[in-house]
Amino acid sequence: MATKKVTVTIPEDLLDEIRADAAERGLSAYVAEALRFKRDRDRLLELVDWLQEEHGPVTEDERAAVLAELDDLDAEHERRRTAGGHDAGEAA
Repeated sequence: MATKKVTVTIPEDLLDEIRADAAERGLSAYVAEALRFKRDRDRLLELVDWLQEEHGPVTEDERAAVLAELDDLDAEHERRRTAGGHDAGEAA
């Protein structure tokens, strides 16, 4: 992948923390990962805005149903993990 060197200004205290966290991967890799994460989050927020414009806001009942389903999926994943995986023909 092509790269390009740029200059950015970062508060010194934040830079010190980032350098400590980045360690072996290096500052450039850390910053690139953070920027990708931010870009992806911005795109998801745009999608949420669009979906809410098209279909209205998510209700508390809908939110609760989704969270319950996620809890069920997490429990099933944990059950499979502790059981040593799943059969090849079993749905993921």
